[in-house]
Amino acid sequence: MPDQPRPPRYLALDVGSKRIGVAVSDEFGLTAQPVLTLERRRNPREDLRSLARLCRRYEVSAIVVGNPLGADGQITPQAAKIQSFATQLGELAQLPIHLWNERLTSHEAHQILYEAGHQRQSHHRLVDQVAATLILQSFLDEQRAQQSKEN
Repeated sequence: MPDQPRPPRYLALDVGSKRIGVAVSDEFGLTAQPVLTLERRRNPREDLRSLARLCRRYEVSAIVVGNPLGADGQITPQAAKIQSFATQLGELAQLPIHLWNERLTSHEAHQILYEAGHQRQSHHRLVDQVAATLILQSFLDEQRAQQSKEN
């Protein structure tokens, strides 16, 4: 049986003003796995360098960034900041960026943690990772759906 090409691996980010949740896809491109929560530094360049190192470590071929569009689909001031950050990261890591609508992922992440028995006060340590995982899983599911339509 000939070797099948390895599916692309993605790094996903839930970018906030204090923390960045990070998730990565498995080697088969099927599931999203939480990686860590990066505490933001004063200098955004340090955050960008840390994320670029993670991209190399996990050998990703692209980055998925949660894009907080408004309920009407319009670009919010926060979305504009995140899009600028994502562009800078793509240039530094020399990887393509996929902006992915993250609407309600933080709310859903809090709900998942609550249902798993985590106290609300401890959510801040995990919620960004869970949100990044939800963003990435949604992206992966859509990629698979598109591939199914094409085949």
